[in-house]
Amino acid sequence: MSGALSRIETRLTQAWRRRGPLAWALTPLAAVFGALTALRRAAYRNGWLKSVRVPVPVVVVGNVTVGGTGKTPTVIALVDALRSAGFTPGVVSRGYGAKVERPTPVTPQTPARVGGDEPLLIARRAGVPVWVSPDRVAAAHALLAAHRDVDVIVSDDGLQHYRLERDVELVVFDHRLGGNGFLLPAGPLREPLSRRRDATLVNNPFERALPPWPHTFALAVVPGDAWHLADPARRRPLAQFAHQRVVAAAGIGAPERFFAMVRAAGLAPRTLAFADHHAFATNPFADVDADAILVTEKDAVKLGAWNDARIWVVPVDAALDHRLITLVVEKLRGRPSA
Repeated sequence: MSGALSRIETRLTQAWRRRGPLAWALTPLAAVFGALTALRRAAYRNGWLKSVRVPVPVVVVGNVTVGGTGKTPTVIALVDALRSAGFTPGVVSRGYGAKVERPTPVTPQTPARVGGDEPLLIARRAGVPVWVSPDRVAAAHALLAAHRDVDVIVSDDGLQHYRLERDVELVVFDHRLGGNGFLLPAGPLREPLSRRRDATLVNNPFERALPPWPHTFALAVVPGDAWHLADPARRRPLAQFAHQRVVAAAGIGAPERFFAMVRAAGLAPRTLAFADHHAFATNPFADVDADAILVTEKDAVKLGAWNDARIWVVPVDAALDHRLITLVVEKLRGRPSA
């Protein structure tokens, strides 16, 4: 990302926290954006644009805000929960940054530049079929043709990909919730906060109580022991880095959330924030003075070729409320939830 674009993004992100002068100045553009998105939703609702139902139920895990909220760990946890409930899940994704023009499988060996960083992480962590395509309907059909035992599709993101019909919609927020409540570009919202969904998850709501929306659940995302990038069998609790010179680096939608998690473990790291889905074409740590460099799993899938013994990967796990799992399972099985 160029310096100018980075500064613009930073300025907008700050403006989206409150309804200040810049946010209000952008509301006419937000009104146009809202009208266009409402028209598109109406087109699918009224059949002017066609939605496609695939042969198995579909759960979409997405967000209505710009930026990362914790969707990927939620998808991994949901896949595990569905498997425990007797389902055989598969995952489809747009695969941001993926160099594909047609439905493509992502395995643990697929390069991140081909399949995308988040699909690759899901394939490695969840151990289920993962297919990517700009057209999620095509990805779902290809996955089902290749894996006939799959009986439920989880869509990583795609809340606004209305062409794919869905049976359950889960919307994930972090502690920022909807920011100033304005639509893009005056605020962070892709769609109004009032859009329908089956459940809302709020990732680590440290700073405020859960909003009083129906079917709202806290989403706890917690770190595990760090593992060494060059030797994954080596593992250390985060607390063991407390007396070292540590750098925490993240190229995710909300880097500060990762930094806060590291600080909560008792560390006082220097921090390096990169743009979401940063490619890491070159090693940005070559001139970094540190004993240990802590990175996210999402970034780690793009760092495997480097020979930097200081890099440790911090895995995270999402803990889903059992009531949410029950709600999803009962909807998938066609029974009303309590």
